[in-house]
Amino acid sequence: MKIPKPRVPGWAAGRTATRAAARAAGRAPLLAALLTALAMCAGDAVARTFPFGPHRRSVNDLGNQFLPFHARLWDLLHGRADGGLLLNWQSGWGTSFLPDLGTYLTSPFAPLVALAPRADLAYALYAVTVLKTAAAAAAMAFTLPRMRPAADPRMRWGAGLLGAAYGLCGWALLEAVYNPMWMDGLIAFPLLCLVGVWVREGRRPLLGPLVVALCWTANFYTAYMATLGAALVLVVTAPRWRVVVRGAVTVLLGVGLAAPVLAPVFLGTRYAYPGVVRDFVPADGADLAARLMPATYGFSTPALFVFTAVPVLAASLLFRRMWLWPAVVAGVALSLQWGPTHLVWHVFATPNGSPYRQTFVLTGVLVLAAWAALADGPPDRRSLLGGVAVVGVPALAALGSDQVTPWGLALFAAGLAVVLVRHRRLALPLLAAVLVAQASATTAWGDKERLARLDDYPAWSAADSRRAAALDGADGWPAYRTDSGRPQTTGNEPMMLGGQGGSYYSSLTPEVLTRTMAALGVGWTSRGRNLQSLDNPVTDALFAVGARLRDGEAVRTGPALPLVTVRPPGPAPVYGASPFRNQELLLGARVYEPPAADGACRVGTEVFFWSPDFTGTARLGDRTVRLRGQLLKWRAALVSLGVQKVPGLRAEVPPKGELACLDHTRLRTAVTALRATAPTAVDVTGTGFRATLRPGTAGTVVLSAPRIPGWRCDGRPAGSYGGLVSAPVTADRHEISCDFRPPGLRLGLATAVASLLTPAGWVLWDRRRRRRSAGPGDPDTPNTRVTQVTSSRVTVPPAVSS
Repeated sequence: MKIPKPRVPGWAAGRTATRAAARAAGRAPLLAALLTALAMCAGDAVARTFPFGPHRRSVNDLGNQFLPFHARLWDLLHGRADGGLLLNWQSGWGTSFLPDLGTYLTSPFAPLVALAPRADLAYALYAVTVLKTAAAAAAMAFTLPRMRPAADPRMRWGAGLLGAAYGLCGWALLEAVYNPMWMDGLIAFPLLCLVGVWVREGRRPLLGPLVVALCWTANFYTAYMATLGAALVLVVTAPRWRVVVRGAVTVLLGVGLAAPVLAPVFLGTRYAYPGVVRDFVPADGADLAARLMPATYGFSTPALFVFTAVPVLAASLLFRRMWLWPAVVAGVALSLQWGPTHLVWHVFATPNGSPYRQTFVLTGVLVLAAWAALADGPPDRRSLLGGVAVVGVPALAALGSDQVTPWGLALFAAGLAVVLVRHRRLALPLLAAVLVAQASATTAWGDKERLARLDDYPAWSAADSRRAAALDGADGWPAYRTDSGRPQTTGNEPMMLGGQGGSYYSSLTPEVLTRTMAALGVGWTSRGRNLQSLDNPVTDALFAVGARLRDGEAVRTGPALPLVTVRPPGPAPVYGASPFRNQELLLGARVYEPPAADGACRVGTEVFFWSPDFTGTARLGDRTVRLRGQLLKWRAALVSLGVQKVPGLRAEVPPKGELACLDHTRLRTAVTALRATAPTAVDVTGTGFRATLRPGTAGTVVLSAPRIPGWRCDGRPAGSYGGLVSAPVTADRHEISCDFRPPGLRLGLATAVASLLTPAGWVLWDRRRRRRSAGPGDPDTPNTRVTQVTSSRVTVPPAVSS
């Protein structure tokens, strides 16, 4: 039996229109992504910046932190890393890795670097950065029509342009581009606004928390800011208490799902070496106005630039008597400059770097306001002229700032002019061209200014490959450590080159590590969070360093202890002011001599000098060593001036400092004595170690790793022996096992399970309740209006029968 088609007027036309609208909606994110990638790459090419030219791209923490951490991720994914997800044996003599993973590497885009050769990680990270920015633009273009559908389907191209404008905002091009983990916050804001739409409409109760969890896992810091912005958007678009409560529950469940990463990160921050406490100082008004323009740069001012059409469209709402979005934009803008709200945006602590890391939220709100002006059709000429006038006022104020550039002024004026073009076929390509030009110029200008103002780091070279190969050839882990040595290219040299050294730089550098190594004479930068390798025979012996890199070649060091030793019964060492005496206390033997009355060391001993706050040179004969100290920012390391070969030769050193003479014979004797009582076997894993003790061993087992919170030995919290992991043992013990679990991991897992079961259980209960309440003839029962086919008999529902 043939079923006739329903004869509903306009049925085919309506279906065609729906498909066309869907295709148009799908093209908008693609347009946004393509424009974003084009503008970023074009700007870098104009500036001749890596990978399009000889100028370095790796500035500040991009080369010093993010690239090395991605190198460790590459090693983990390829099975080549020492340690695992919980414990990093490569850096800082063994540190917690899960907090670093959650801070720098849990973006869904991060594992993509594993697809590239290890020597090309800088290229891979650049590609990931461009991909993240394009994804943020696409996410915004996708979200805008769902927040407010366009009345005129032809306006959907505007969502693509506005999405690209969001992805190419000044914050992304100038601030986040060398902090690629922040790019995940740029993606998070439109996604969380989309979750707000679902909350408002009562849809997708399970998917909403999953999206929130994804955003918070990718980068909790910027996701927190994005969540504040999205919450504000939800409140102003749906000011009903039920919606707000539903949104809060969605966020809480999503954050709970991300707790296995978040809890260790938060506790890792608690145990980190304290940074410098800063007071917030609002930016100057003229500088603020200048930063609205393209091609401007300022480290301590907000990167407010966004395609000029965006603020013009947002301001045009004022002349259509639509006050809500302009008020929201003004409120967010003012919150950037007021101390209390500044602290709220930054989790109640002024950051050490740029104090305007939340600027992308203001950009996002501006884009939402611009879409509100565009969704019902192009604004009339009067409204646009009013918007141009409003945006032109800051341009006049910006003339008093030295951050304004001629190119920025010219492109800003072009942006004001192109908004007034009324011919639709001409307007789209002109708007896209000016958008790309403004963003490319901003990218190129930022490349130039960052190189002039910030530290930069070279890309991987053939020399790095040779050094990595030398370290790999000398590697003897876990029998002994191999240290990448000094000088360092980055603060995380062991992650880049290999080995198991003492260098380490992270926002989560443990306080116990910094204080222990400072007591032993280490040097640092970044106010104690960037620890340097210490080339000293005593610390090499204490931390089981059997080889280190010198002058690009791996060389064997002096006598070294094994990774695990047993110290005789007695109290743990208590450090004092002298690093030489502190090293002896940790070793358990006197190995340094003071210089003679005339200031010279005994012939055959090695001369060491320590002055942590001194910048300048120290000399012994023809050997000159440079120190760099300026506490608390920099700390000069304890340095060797060479072996005393001539009787009576005095070191030329500043009066403020300490000289000591190392007797290598005594050092070898002390090491030999401790090796005689060391465990007979040590099995090292990605979460700890197991050691087999010699018969009759009694005393304190010491692991040459910092005693960071989370270490347990035989089920009990580990002790601290001079800042190192320790546990007491008696003569009847045959083995000892110590494991590391980051604080907060168990709590995070339990929270995630509860957050997962709560919505799932509610959905199952709700479905069962609906089934019980719906009778067999209930009109809400599913499939009552679906064509039913039984055997050869066909029943057609009356509503669609002919």
